[in-house]
Amino acid sequence: MSSRQEEKEKRKQERLAREAAAAAAAKRKRMLQLIGGAVVACAILAGSVFALAGGGDDEPDIDNAALRVAATKAGCVYRSFPNYGQDHEDKNFTAADYKTNPATSGAHLPSGKEAQAGLYIAGNEPVVGAWVHTLEHGRILFQYRPGSKPNVPADLEKLFNEDVKGSGGAYHSVLMRNNTDMPFAVAAVAWRHYMGCKTYTPAVIDAFRKFRTALVDKAPELVP
Repeated sequence: MSSRQEEKEKRKQERLAREAAAAAAAKRKRMLQLIGGAVVACAILAGSVFALAGGGDDEPDIDNAALRVAATKAGCVYRSFPNYGQDHEDKNFTAADYKTNPATSGAHLPSGKEAQAGLYIAGNEPVVGAWVHTLEHGRILFQYRPGSKPNVPADLEKLFNEDVKGSGGAYHSVLMRNNTDMPFAVAAVAWRHYMGCKTYTPAVIDAFRKFRTALVDKAPELVP
């Protein structure tokens, strides 16, 4: 082969090598972009699933892990939820209007029709649209299922009357018979959170006490 031909072949091989290197670099870049997109998509999906499963960790002053432990010890469940809305509507709300039972957020009756803190005699409990509004004001609701044995509301009443934050008792709390056919024997409810127990035992009281301490006055429209 002549020197001219050798030089031509050398330049050809160098060009082919450059093209191959450029193609490989482009392929690596595309792969990195695909991997990065997949990671972002997985992170978004994981965040969505986490939010649906128990609400995002957007309340750093609430120790959700401790409340889950307290609930488990009492044979109960503790759940946190997203904010499902807080619009005011003057209508006849029912349990079907809410995404959780007992309800933890959602549209509710307007100002002036919210349930007031206090102890409600069975049969005279506030309607769901009224007590959801009082959750928005930072209140804690203790609820028991219709047909409960007398000791259940009696024990909850003792808890209701305990001193909280030096209040002397009954601080920003509601005690009432549930009127949404909740799947629990008893429940403690706050804005975006509940602790529900299929069976009532004395251990429930300590768990509910921790629930109130952690969540009272934690709501979008705190009313003193």
